Amino acid sequence: MHKRFGAFTLTLAAGLLVGAGATPAPALAAPAAAVTAAASSAAADLALVRWLSLRDPRQLVRTGARTALLSSAQDRAVAQFLASGYASAVARSAAVKARNVDIAKRVLATTLPEVSPEVYAAAEFAVHGSDADRAWFVQTGYAAAKQRDRVNREADGAQQRALAEADRAFVAALRDSDPGEQVRASAAWALRPEATDADVVDFFAYGWLNGASLDLEVHRTRRADSDVAWRASVNRLIAQANAAEQAALGAAGEAAEQARAAAARAWRAVGDQTTPARTAWSDAEAVSRAQAANWQAVAAAAAAASGPNWDPILAPATANETEWAAEATSAEEQGRFWAELYREALAGEQRMSAPAIEGR
Repeated sequence: MHKRFGAFTLTLAAGLLVGAGATPAPALAAPAAAVTAAASSAAADLALVRWLSLRDPRQLVRTGARTALLSSAQDRAVAQFLASGYASAVARSAAVKARNVDIAKRVLATTLPEVSPEVYAAAEFAVHGSDADRAWFVQTGYAAAKQRDRVNREADGAQQRALAEADRAFVAALRDSDPGEQVRASAAWALRPEATDADVVDFFAYGWLNGASLDLEVHRTRRADSDVAWRASVNRLIAQANAAEQAALGAAGEAAEQARAAAARAWRAVGDQTTPARTAWSDAEAVSRAQAANWQAVAAAAAAASGPNWDPILAPATANETEWAAEATSAEEQGRFWAELYREALAGEQRMSAPAIEGR
């Protein structure tokens, strides 16, 4: 690369010397310096991207840099990577890093060490380890630890011997009617046509609780994302409605009637905005109560059963019942907030729809 730039510089210098007699030197000095600076900058950019491709600790940054280096239009690709690709790779790396942390923590929180010791140990190491440790756990380590636990369970044989037909029937009931989508999927996988007793054991060991954790996580995430968006929108509409009402109160004559009509429409928009939120929180409360009742039934079943497959289920089932009961209470509270906001918006619309009282 240095030879190429050196040859380019020498050729340019030779051209300048040939034309020196016909063209004043000062007119050529600036372009020569500019070209030399550009060549130097391009070389420095290339060196930086090459260093990033080898040394940056973030895999996505290294990959982006390597892609730029391998481009057939290398100079342009390198410039584009430094201009925007690098920032994009950094942002995606941060997102992946956060996701890996969440996954490792969730696995640790939903894994019972006495049932899946290999997975528990691997997750614990990842949670307290480095970014690279967590990335390895998500990409490779988790699956490998699950396989080691499965091999150990099969070698021991106690859990497979303890399986009863009633256990399979219970898993089938979860597959068909559990309120949680992830639990249903996990149960369906355990009972797929080619499944063995080991798959059912795995469901009791980790599949059930992991699916339950995902169901709760998805429920909470959807609630949070939707409600934050609704609040941002409704707050803007409330501000507009208040401003419209103040304008109407300050108007007189025919202008006042037009302003009041505009304020009534603004309050109606607020009321309309509460509809999806009121519906969603009502649904969330119903889902949460169904989940709480489901886990109460699971806890009762675990308390009545015995054996190595059911023993670890009781405590998590009781904890899940508590979590979903709290979700139901929270959903009820949020539903009341949106219902009250609807009533306020309706009152505002009615207030502005009524004829103006003279002197007010």
